[in-house]
Amino acid sequence: MNMARVHMNGWHYSREAGMRSVKERLAHSALFEAGGLVLVTPLANLVSGHGLGKLGALGVALATVAMGWNLIWNRLFDHWVPSRRRSVLERLAQALGFEAGLVVLTLPGVAWWLDIGMREALWLDIGFVLFFLAYGLIFNTLFDRVMRRRLARGGSS
Repeated sequence: MNMARVHMNGWHYSREAGMRSVKERLAHSALFEAGGLVLVTPLANLVSGHGLGKLGALGVALATVAMGWNLIWNRLFDHWVPSRRRSVLERLAQALGFEAGLVVLTLPGVAWWLDIGMREALWLDIGFVLFFLAYGLIFNTLFDRVMRRRLARGGSS
């Protein structure tokens, strides 16, 4: 296995496609969660009727949990599927696995924070899952394309 490293602009990459640096993983998580919050908070307000402030605070808390889970889940998934060129089925498995784990981790907190029952919290979470499945599929595909281009431009040393 070729494990040669490429250094660009403070980023640390491996020529082995599935190996991502901690810095790349953190950038991926932060960009993913920030973009998701900007898109989903107003949408959740429209659909659920809960206040923007309460949903925004919940969103920040969930994004924090999601970032930690994202680092763990994507590290595992990169180990299982070590490629930046993933099929739609592999991308779907990546997104479904992440969202299922996140629901297990956050459902009780959502119910408590919004003062709703577990069933209503589950329906709200299902809405979030459907949104983030589509968003995750698009975001991860674009992120990997951008990173492949960065590697191709500076990846000769």
